[in-house]
Amino acid sequence: MNSLFSVAGKTVLITGGSRGIGAMLAEGFVRSGATVFISARKAGELEDCRARLAKLGDCRSLIADLSTTAGVQALVDAVAQHTDTLDVLINNAGASWGAPLDQFPESGWDKVMNLNLKSLFFLSQQLLPLLRRAARPEAYASIINISSVYALMHSPLNTYSYSASKAAVIALTRQLAADLQADHIKVNAIAPGYFPSAMTAPLDEQAMVAEIPAGRMGRLEDIAGTAIYLASTASDYMTGRTLALDGGILASR
Repeated sequence: MNSLFSVAGKTVLITGGSRGIGAMLAEGFVRSGATVFISARKAGELEDCRARLAKLGDCRSLIADLSTTAGVQALVDAVAQHTDTLDVLINNAGASWGAPLDQFPESGWDKVMNLNLKSLFFLSQQLLPLLRRAARPEAYASIINISSVYALMHSPLNTYSYSASKAAVIALTRQLAADLQADHIKVNAIAPGYFPSAMTAPLDEQAMVAEIPAGRMGRLEDIAGTAIYLASTASDYMTGRTLALDGGILASR
């Protein structure tokens, strides 16, 4: 059973890996013996996270701006300079935009859709050669897409493009899963509820916790444990699914 859930020795790329959920994921995989590449746009935050995690295991950083196709290609090229196989891709990089419905701007729609959805698709597409080289019938490669609980329920926030993009991620996850099954690549998604992050920082923590039947925010162990399951051979018979990781919010609605 220990080997069934092991990710030791796997090569993992986590986008948006310098803070919030991305940094939690990175720490979980580093502590579990994986070689972890984290990417982010801000060099200072990225290096701070890499330096902290490198004390725990093998963590490397790659500066990348995934808001453009050129940035996606640059990250693919950078990864290929370090490894010719990739066991796990975690598409975590994302952005949000809030504005009243009558005033929601096209710029806010396009920015969020480009990063949360378009870059996720093209990064996955362009990393397929590395994922295919890692994939084996007895040990699948894995793509894990980070969606949101707001893809599955009404959001009280005016973040229209965010909710729409995260719902589209779930649909894309199913499509990719079916198309990549023959390549021994599984594709699943996680829909987190409230976790400490830059996106939840401006919100009232007490109000957030009041919505959660579990009575607390999500922790590193929650998100990392779920992702490690999806990256390990324990989940090789599951693909195209979305796991809601929300402390019971959806169940209580």
